[in-house]
Amino acid sequence: LLSVFMLLGSSARSGIVAIAAALVVGIIVFARVIAKHWKPCVIAVASIAVVLVGANFALGNRLFSRIPSIVNDAVGMFLPADSEDADLFDKIPLREIDVQNDGTVKLTGQEATAVIGYDSDAKVYTFTDENGNDVELKSDPDLPLVAHVFKVVNDPYVGKVGVFRIHQGTLRRDDQLFVNDNKKPIKVSHPMILQGKETTEVRELVPGDIGVIAKVDELVFDSVIHASHEHDNIKMKPLSFPKPMFGLAISPARRGDEGRLSDILHKLLSEDPTLELEHDTTLNETVLRGLSAQHLRSVLERMAAQFKLEVNTRTPRIPYRETIAQGAEGRHKKQTGGAGQFGEVYLRIEPRERGAGFEFVDEVKGGAIPYNFIPAVEKGVRDALDTGYVAGYPIHDVRVVVYDGKSHPVDSKEVAFVSAGRKAMLDALSKAKPTILEPIVDVEIVAPDSAMGDITGDLASRRGQVTGTANMAGGMMIISGTVPLSELDGYAARLNAITQGAGSYSMELAGYAPVPMQRQVELASNYHRKDEDE
Repeated sequence: LLSVFMLLGSSARSGIVAIAAALVVGIIVFARVIAKHWKPCVIAVASIAVVLVGANFALGNRLFSRIPSIVNDAVGMFLPADSEDADLFDKIPLREIDVQNDGTVKLTGQEATAVIGYDSDAKVYTFTDENGNDVELKSDPDLPLVAHVFKVVNDPYVGKVGVFRIHQGTLRRDDQLFVNDNKKPIKVSHPMILQGKETTEVRELVPGDIGVIAKVDELVFDSVIHASHEHDNIKMKPLSFPKPMFGLAISPARRGDEGRLSDILHKLLSEDPTLELEHDTTLNETVLRGLSAQHLRSVLERMAAQFKLEVNTRTPRIPYRETIAQGAEGRHKKQTGGAGQFGEVYLRIEPRERGAGFEFVDEVKGGAIPYNFIPAVEKGVRDALDTGYVAGYPIHDVRVVVYDGKSHPVDSKEVAFVSAGRKAMLDALSKAKPTILEPIVDVEIVAPDSAMGDITGDLASRRGQVTGTANMAGGMMIISGTVPLSELDGYAARLNAITQGAGSYSMELAGYAPVPMQRQVELASNYHRKDEDE
C-alpha cells in the first residue's frame, strides 16, 4: 500500500525506493513460506494481481501510467543534470521506440513525441589527395564513379577477383574505368555482386553497393577505381592493421620450385595486408611473417591445397653480428715459387661506434703497393669480414687502414693481393678480441593490468628490461621494454597463456649488444673455418 501511495504521489523516486524495499521483504518472506505452503502463496500472488488491476481501473489508469515515469527517473539518475538527454527523458515518458527508414529514432510517450537523428550537414571525409588534403565525395549516382577495392582474391580458375564498394557514381556494364593513376583504362564487362560463395551478374551498381569484377590484373588491395582523371591521385585513408610478429623461414620442398614460390607469395601478399615477406641476404633466408601461428598455418595450407606447392618451414635464424673490441695489426705475404704470385700487405684495424659500419682507408706511401692493386686488397678484406671470425657471422663497425706492403714487377697479380689482404685481415682479427653481437629489440606489450606482474617477471627471465608502463582504458595497460631477439622465440604463445588471449605485442629493432660469454662459446663451437682461412 505504501508503494501504491508513493506511485500516485509526485515523487517517482520515492516510489522506486518503496518498491525496492517491498520486493526485498516480499522475496525473503516468499522464500521462507513457499517451501512449505506453496498453494497459499500462489493464491496470494493471484489476489495481489487482481487487486492491482482493479485499483488501476478504479483510479482511471493512474497507477500503471506512472511506471514509464519511474523508468525515466531511473535513467535520469545516471545522466548529468544538465544533459539534453536527461531533459528529454523527463519530458517524454517512454512508451515506444521506433527506428525510421532514414536512420532516425522516434521516441513516443504519453505526453509528447521526439525524433533523435544525426546532423545531415556533418561531413565525413574518407579519401585524401596526394597532398593529404580531404576529398569530398557524395553518394550521388550521377557524379563520376569512385569505388574502393577492399579485398582481392586470386582464384586459380577465375584469376584475380576484386571486391569493392562504390562511394560515388554508378558503375554500368562495359564502362571504361581507371585504376589508381594508371592511364590505360580497363573495361568492366561483367559487374557482379556477391551472394555467399556465388556471384550474380548485374547491369549496374550504385553508391553503397558491394560489387565484384574479375580478371583485372591491375587491381590490388586498397586500389581506387574511378571514371575521371580528376580522381587519379586520391586514396582511401589508410586503415590501421596490427603488425605481423610471428615468422617462419620457408623454402620449397622440391628443387626448382623457387620461381613458383616467389609468384605465389606475391599473390598472397597482394591479398592480405597483414602478411610480410623478408629476405635476409646474409643468412640466405626467406621469412614469411603473419599475425599468429594459426594465421600462417592457414596460408601454408592454402598454398598446398589451392596452388599445389609444398614448402619446408623452420624457425628463423637470429641475425647475429661480429665486431672487435680493440685495435690490432696484421700482415701477410702471398708468394709462390717460379713465375707465380707475390703480394705482401700490412694493415691495422680499429673498432668504430656501433652502427657506424665499415671503412677502408688507403695510407700506402711511395707506391709500396701499386694503386691498381689497392681494390684487390679491399676485396680480400671484405671477403674476410663477410665470412666472420668467431662464429661465421658478418663483421661490422670496423675501420681498416692499409699502410704498407710489397710487390714484384713480374709476379704480382690481383689474385695475390686479394689473398694477401684476406689473410692479413684474419691475422689482425685474431689479435683484436672479436666478439659476437646479438640484436636487441624494443617491445611494446598491450595486456590486462592484472597480468603485469607475470609479464614483467617473464621478461626478466628472458634477459629483458622494462623501460616504462602506461595505463589504458578498460583495465588495459602498455608495458615497454628491451629484450634480446633470440629470447623471444615462442613468446606469442607464452603471452597468450599469461593473458588468456587478451594480450598482444609488437617489436622494432633497437640495436646490437654483446652476447653473454656462455652463449658466445656455444655459437663459436658450432663454427669451423676452412683450412685456407686458419
